[in-house]
Amino acid sequence: MTKSYGYAGKILDIDLTTGKIGTVVHDDNYRRRYLSGAGFNARVLYDEIPVGADPLGPENILAFNVGVLVGTNIPTASRSEVSAKSPATGLFGTANSGNFWGSELKFAGYDGIIIRGRASRPVTIFIHNDAVKIISAAHLWGKDAWNTIVTLRRELGDPEIQVAAIGPAGENLVRFASIENGPYDAWARTGLGAVMGSKNLKAIAVRGTGSIAVARIKEFRETVTATRRAIYSSPFYGPFERFGTMLVTLPYQEFGILPGRNFQTGVIDGWVETRSRKLVPRYSNRGVACIACPIACAHWVVVKEGPYSGLKMKDMEVTPVIGFGAGCDIDNLPAIAKITEICQRLGLDMVSAAAAVAMAMELYQKGELSESDLGYPLPWGDENATFRLLEDIAHRRGAGDALAEGTPRAAARMTGSDKKAIHVKGLECFLMDPRGRWSTWTLGYITNIRGGDHLRTRNPVENLRYNENSVPYRTEKFAFPEAMYRNLDMPEQLKQEIFDPETKDTDIPKMSKWSEDLISLYNATGMCIRPPVLHTVGPTLIAGLYSSLTGIDITPEETIQAGERAWNLQKLFNIKHGEKPEDSDYPARFYEEPVGAGPAAGRKLDRVKVKETLAEYYRARGWDPQTGHPTREKLAELGLDDQNSNFSQ
Repeated sequence: MTKSYGYAGKILDIDLTTGKIGTVVHDDNYRRRYLSGAGFNARVLYDEIPVGADPLGPENILAFNVGVLVGTNIPTASRSEVSAKSPATGLFGTANSGNFWGSELKFAGYDGIIIRGRASRPVTIFIHNDAVKIISAAHLWGKDAWNTIVTLRRELGDPEIQVAAIGPAGENLVRFASIENGPYDAWARTGLGAVMGSKNLKAIAVRGTGSIAVARIKEFRETVTATRRAIYSSPFYGPFERFGTMLVTLPYQEFGILPGRNFQTGVIDGWVETRSRKLVPRYSNRGVACIACPIACAHWVVVKEGPYSGLKMKDMEVTPVIGFGAGCDIDNLPAIAKITEICQRLGLDMVSAAAAVAMAMELYQKGELSESDLGYPLPWGDENATFRLLEDIAHRRGAGDALAEGTPRAAARMTGSDKKAIHVKGLECFLMDPRGRWSTWTLGYITNIRGGDHLRTRNPVENLRYNENSVPYRTEKFAFPEAMYRNLDMPEQLKQEIFDPETKDTDIPKMSKWSEDLISLYNATGMCIRPPVLHTVGPTLIAGLYSSLTGIDITPEETIQAGERAWNLQKLFNIKHGEKPEDSDYPARFYEEPVGAGPAAGRKLDRVKVKETLAEYYRARGWDPQTGHPTREKLAELGLDDQNSNFSQ
């Protein structure tokens, strides 16, 4: 076999029904077209999951794939993508995570794992270099994810083993169950933990002692150095290293765009004093990094007083702080840290879990969910009730059984309407309220391949100070020096189309397309999307890294097109599995109910303007502006012509 540079060289293919373990090897042409990560997963899922497949049935495929840049010293290259048909949406389900699991899999000699079928009893997959075994997990079934990790490391005799595991939520097929990546990280969104649970797969434990070969070492070192310098040079680097994602907690309160009390209010009383970035030094004095990361954006939290005294963990990430702190109005960071621990042990996606609790609290507030339904009161901000409800959801007890189905199904079951469920395509929304701040980022809620989510679209030159919409819904403007735009790694012609040459107003639909393709490229190579990277690392640097690492020469244009190809293939999967044009829309609340308080009070979205902007986004993508389906011309451009007959206009 020809030596493989950059790539480990093969992908495990495991059928849990039969116990058969094989491998798949791709040629250089396939690698150039799909790169790795999200690109590889999109191709295999589109080709092999049949229409009508039950996301919780044996026909679903669970694909893990590690970014090709992972396992090297490329800064922030730690990410792996896990994908399947989503139990939450019925569409393309996918999640991304860093930490150490992905690099360990590559060190063991594999770029990914394709998992098929369903085991007859609970099992763990154990990978130790060339030795791959399917072993019993009967004694692990019922354990939380943290205890599972500890037990496997002890039983398998190696504390360095990296473990992907589900908790009780995955075992009980909660539609927003996560796959935990070690004790503090996760492939969280779209319910992939439930897919793993449906396959009776408790964990994947990995230990590798190999290394990654580099094709052109001198050139590779030079490009890695240039990438590191670029990241350090970003004006976002210092603030992000200090505060991480907690940076947004002050401006979102100031703008009035917090998802307060299930998106009923944009501001929260006492927010700055109890839940903002100002409290970071009180609870943390050091950062935590994934492998190869120079940013260390996470915080090691130590609670020294109060009812949660002694709690130590990686925390104060924006997801639980805004999700539970604003969405459920839980007013202290130690309690939110405890909620983070509970979700990670149970294996719950914290975005969807927070949305489920917030919706339940609103139903309780308005008398549509009673204490007798729950077994306890559920007022806003009640942390102990939140702990109980999360346990009930994970174990499908009482009202938790309905909420385990996700907010749209639960709301319809509980009230006959899903209007209080804040979701897009069945996936709960998060982070900021588009009624109060319209941007590339918030348009991404409805263009996102995986549903109502904030992590696959973002303007690389967005700031957190203010946002002007000179042309409502169509443009955004931020205050940056000219050099920010001049140095952005983007083709010059496209830069002229996206940024007004004089005002630097950003064309939102065109920027949405670019940023989705760029983040798709990151998710296909293993890079992180944090702002210091998003602002500085583009197709030119990635092409240099990929070419020198693998020896497969690729141009910047080919790299960004690979990101676009993966995005389009995921869209084709969605259409194939039932997505309708009308699904790409905001919840009714955003159109019908104005923001309740704060600087954005009284604002709501304009349906006509949203629809017009979405059509412009489709045009920017080369998709039909009415249906949002990729056109024949676009598919031909991307080399996806074999999909023409089914999905183009």
